[in-house]
This record gives sequence, C-alpha cells and structure tokens, in this order.
Amino acid sequence: MNVKTISAILALALASMACGFSFDLPEQVKAGPEIKEEITVADPKPALSGDEVSDETRLSLSFGAGSLTLSPGAKNLVDGTIVYNVEDLKPEIIEDGAQIEINQRNFKKLPPFDGMKNEWDLQLGSSPMELEISAGAYEGNFELGGLALTNLTINDGAADVSLSFSELNLAEMSEFNYSTGASDVRMEGLANANFERFIFNGGAGNYTLDFSGDLQRDATVSVDCGLSDLTLIVPPGVNVVVTIDSALADINVGDGWSQKGSVYSQEGDGPALTIIVNMGGGEITIRK
Repeated sequence: MNVKTISAILALALASMACGFSFDLPEQVKAGPEIKEEITVADPKPALSGDEVSDETRLSLSFGAGSLTLSPGAKNLVDGTIVYNVEDLKPEIIEDGAQIEINQRNFKKLPPFDGMKNEWDLQLGSSPMELEISAGAYEGNFELGGLALTNLTINDGAADVSLSFSELNLAEMSEFNYSTGASDVRMEGLANANFERFIFNGGAGNYTLDFSGDLQRDATVSVDCGLSDLTLIVPPGVNVVVTIDSALADINVGDGWSQKGSVYSQEGDGPALTIIVNMGGGEITIRK
C-alpha cells in the first residue's frame, strides 16, 4: 500500500469521525438589573500561633473583569460597595480567623458579551495586613498610601492599572510582588511603599515605575519582562544603581546619570536603591 493510498484512507476516516461529532455550546447568561451590596469586614481578633499572638491579617481579593478601586480610610478592615448585574458575580466573603477572602465565583455559563457591570469600590483599614490581589482583564485604581502593608502581591492578566503610594506605608513591607501580562501599568510613589524587595514580572506591555517618595531603607528591585516599553523614574538625589540585561532593547537615559557598560548610576544621599532589569526587547527609558 503506497503513501497516497494511506493518506486517502486517513482523510476519509477523519472526515467520517468529524461527521459524528456534535458540539453543545454552554448557554450564555444575560445581564440583569444592577445589584448594589454594601461590604463590611471587621478587623479579626488576634490569632494564636503556639505561644505567640499574631495580630497581622491576610486579606485576599479575587476579582474577574470590570473595575476595581482600592483606597485607605475604612473604619473596619474593609468597607465599601460592590455593584454587579450578573448573578454569577455575586461576591463571597470567607473569614477564617485572621485570613479574610473576598471572592467572585466562576461563571457557570458563558458571561454576557455586552452590558455586564462589575464594579468594586473598597476602602481598607490601617491595621497591619498582607494584601493579595488576583484579577483578570480589568481596570484597577489603587491608592495604597497610609496603609500598613507588610506584604503586597498582585497577579493580573490584560489590565489597565494605576497604583499609587501618595503617603508612606506605615509598616515595613518585606516584599512587593507584581506579575502581569499584556498590560498598561503605572505605579507612582514607590519609595513610599517602604519595601525591602520589589519583584515585577511583565509580559508585552507598557510599564511605568516611578520611585518618588521617601525611601526609608536600602531596597532592591527586580524587573523581568518581554517585549515591552519600560519607564523608570527616579527623583534627583536618590542613591541608585540600575543594571540592564537586554540585547534588543533601546535604552534612553536622561541627564545626570553615569554609565559604565550596562550599569547606570546616580549619586545621592540616604538609603540605596538597586534596580536590576532583565528585558527581552523594546524600549527602556530612565529619567528623573
């Protein structure tokens, strides 16, 4: 049996198999009337851990598509409102001691393609907490200045995010982790975040990291992304060293910077800021 004959037999077999398949697409849910829910989560009592007492809270927010706004000023751990018009978007609050979760359920049916509304507007309290945000394709507006964040983790997809620390974070933050995809992310006042380590992982997007604010201690920053436009803003007078590892990126550096190979530095007083960039390609801008 030659190759042409075998190919013809395989083609006929595949065609007959395809005729036997039927596809039942899931039913698409429709948007309904708007539902507005008031959200209040009290500060949990200190949690016992062995002989020690821990008063640190872990708050996890799981959000799908829509608009997510966070700001300080809550009298409780969390105050705010959630507006949605699809039943599957109804939020769920899970409290387990000092572990608090505010989640959205997964769609049981196809989400509506038009007319869906999903808006979270939450205020956070000033007690020490670890904050974790998981989101999909959404618009995020985060004002986190004046909180007491000990750790901050953000994971999102195709997002449009504006994040700011307009005031000093009142707790020493051990680590700030941000992982995103093909997004537009702008962060300001990062020196006020009071972190020890900041790890940023991006895909193909536009990212602006502005380290304005009052740097409290030596801090390290690791940036790892693909084909992107990356802007690093460091105010004058900050003691900073930026090391770039990228064979394909165009690098634009403003006035007042010293260069030695792939290392760019600015002299200053106070704590030291160390930034390491590993980027596949695109454009990197360093300015004041």
